[in-house]
Amino acid sequence: MRHESIHLLFTSSGRRVALLQKFKETYQRCFIEGKVITADHSPTAPTAFFADQHYIVPKVTDPMYVEELLRICRQESITMLIPLIDSELTLLAGHRSRFEDIGVKLFLSSSELNEISCDKNKTYRFFSEHAVPTPKVYGREELDSGEYAFPLLIKPLDGSSSKGVTKINNERELRFFMDYIPNAMVQEFVSGDEYTVDVMVDFRGRVKTVVPRLRVETRAGEVSKGITKMDRAIIEAVERVVRVLPGPAGCLTLQCFKQDNGEITFIEINPRFGGGIPLSIEAGADFPLWTLQLARGEQFADTDFSWGDEITMLRYDDAVYRRA
Repeated sequence: MRHESIHLLFTSSGRRVALLQKFKETYQRCFIEGKVITADHSPTAPTAFFADQHYIVPKVTDPMYVEELLRICRQESITMLIPLIDSELTLLAGHRSRFEDIGVKLFLSSSELNEISCDKNKTYRFFSEHAVPTPKVYGREELDSGEYAFPLLIKPLDGSSSKGVTKINNERELRFFMDYIPNAMVQEFVSGDEYTVDVMVDFRGRVKTVVPRLRVETRAGEVSKGITKMDRAIIEAVERVVRVLPGPAGCLTLQCFKQDNGEITFIEINPRFGGGIPLSIEAGADFPLWTLQLARGEQFADTDFSWGDEITMLRYDDAVYRRA
């Protein structure tokens, strides 16, 4: 890699301390100059105490959010901006040209892909149109006529972090949660082993690696115990999905179930770093280095599946202390 400095800005960084640490380790290990800078609307975001510089910014919904990010990018000579939560992906993708005009790359897929991923009905239609196995979603007419069988799953159309996701076992629960959950979506309940799959893609859509992670235990929608699995069936199924995605770039996380009959059933696309990405990095999938290479304008010439199989992550809480 060449030697000019690379400054990364992670937005809505929140609690992503482990991810930042992996990036800072990569800077040191590979003798790369640059800074890891974070931005969040909370003054108590834990990542503020691990970044080289931290900025407090308006909430994503604030009209000045993008303007403030542009100001930070100019002030810090940012090379690449890396968004970390779903609610800002479509917004930032729509302003891509404004960042590119000041020399900032966005670690972000196309507007079309972000719109598909952020609306679960659009995700369902996309999977269905491209013959990707996915749980059936029931429309209003089917629900009114009783054309379904329990158990079902209900969740918000635009939800994230598993908020509002509820298993439905009978008619009474169905009617209650359809009224209780805003923008409710009702779908077929699928069982089996649940996986989150980390994928690295360059700006031409070429895949560098695919890392399936078995979700052993989750907390608040984020994996707290996981194991890497070199499952060729899942890897090949994910590669097929990525090939039909419109404008994938950077890190993608896809969620799927491997059912007892071996079928791989996809439920979500999240075109960003997932909360469990430190496990894939620890297993040897060098997402931080590949990100820095993309920031330099490099492209992926080959794939890398040298990461370790059966690597386990067991998360626990830690604390940051600060004296006034």
